[in-house]
Amino acid sequence: MSATASVAGVAVSPDHYIGGERISSSATFEDVSPIDESHLADIARGGADEVEAAVQAARHAFPAWAALGPEGRGEHLFRIADLIEERTETLAQVETLDNGSLLEASQLRLMKRAATNFRFFAELAIERDRRSWESNGTAYRVRHDPSGVAALITPWNAPFMLETWKCGPALAAGCTVVLKPAEWAPLTASLLGEIADDAGLPAGVLNVVQGLGEEAGAALVTHPGIARISFTGSVETAQLIGQAAARNLTPVSFELGGKSPFLVFPDADLDAAVETATYQYDNAGQVCLAGTRLLIEESIADEFLEGFLAGVAQRKLGDPRDPETDIGPLITHEHLARVEGFVQRAIDDGARLVIGGRVSPDLGSLYYEPTLFTHVRQDLEIVQREVFGPVLTLQTFGDEDEAVELANGTEYGLAATAFTRDDDRGERLGEALVAGTTWINCFYARDLGAPFGGAKRSGIGREGGEWSFDFYADVKTVARRT
Repeated sequence: MSATASVAGVAVSPDHYIGGERISSSATFEDVSPIDESHLADIARGGADEVEAAVQAARHAFPAWAALGPEGRGEHLFRIADLIEERTETLAQVETLDNGSLLEASQLRLMKRAATNFRFFAELAIERDRRSWESNGTAYRVRHDPSGVAALITPWNAPFMLETWKCGPALAAGCTVVLKPAEWAPLTASLLGEIADDAGLPAGVLNVVQGLGEEAGAALVTHPGIARISFTGSVETAQLIGQAAARNLTPVSFELGGKSPFLVFPDADLDAAVETATYQYDNAGQVCLAGTRLLIEESIADEFLEGFLAGVAQRKLGDPRDPETDIGPLITHEHLARVEGFVQRAIDDGARLVIGGRVSPDLGSLYYEPTLFTHVRQDLEIVQREVFGPVLTLQTFGDEDEAVELANGTEYGLAATAFTRDDDRGERLGEALVAGTTWINCFYARDLGAPFGGAKRSGIGREGGEWSFDFYADVKTVARRT
């Protein structure tokens, strides 16, 4: 049995999970909690050898796993979902220490969603109809055959939920998986391997390789035995993965950065809009979907800003284990330096700093205050590039056309949010805003059956519902003369 680290009183293996066994590496990397910068574990630092072993284990397990069919695979995935629900508290405690996310959010929302990710896609695989029709004396049927080994690369901001968001549909579709979690928050991925083992998932169906992106990640995306690559992260990393995947003609699915607009019109429920806008600081702004560009109609801008500042003043920055805390720490000092760089350059560019712009003097060194800039031009870096921290900008617009022009005026297109009581305007915005998801009078509403992904530089492809199965399968047409 491999050595374990004690994290929040939970035994967590720092090793890889390959072919149903724990495998160590000669090198390690340090995992540190952003809450108090305490040492959590020395994690196995995988590379080409570990990736090779994981891919071979997944390829060996693939034929039998694919042959089980949706019902047989579903039995395993339902057991995994049950175990996730049973271990919600354990998973939440470990993840909060590992990435600094709010403990209450993990307990009440993220871990439940993680279980749902397995259960929903297992049920969908069983229930969905195969499309068939007849034309000119020929019967046509569409099959979704499992494609092979899927490489899944996940981020650190909601690690366990996003790992299950990829593993659930990939496994339900009949693929076997090599999961490479983010090195800044790897611990719950290790626990996912343990859960899969306890659920009786056949060896090699799910493999977890820990390591750095430029080592384990690079070896994984260049491996010729990989049939699909799904990645959530930065545009820059996706560009490297895309180049590597192109050499093997490996299909990719990318969910990338966002610089989402948050539009408020004069006829909006202003209280609801203000409250939702303050929520954009959730998880210290480390949320790709966050509406970081507040676009407010000029006639209500002063009233909105007054309410917004009052609302932000009520949001508590602090230890994410405290149920009274609304905003926790940034993930690492490296990421803090990135956020600070954006803020300083915005100040240098003439943007007006209204609140924040610094690490809280009363907390640890990674607790960055909610920050807002006004008097920003559309061409400024702070408007155009993703900060991935608790930093928002506020711009005003005169009419709907200008609002849409500003909203669409970046290279991103992941999400958009708009508040208006005018149903016709809501319909027009749904059509005009360039975004993978547009929310009207709501935010973060997600149904697993709906497609999810980004336009422009925010991604390639869609995940969710049938779109996940289209990606993880080889879609085949069978034609038979009647």
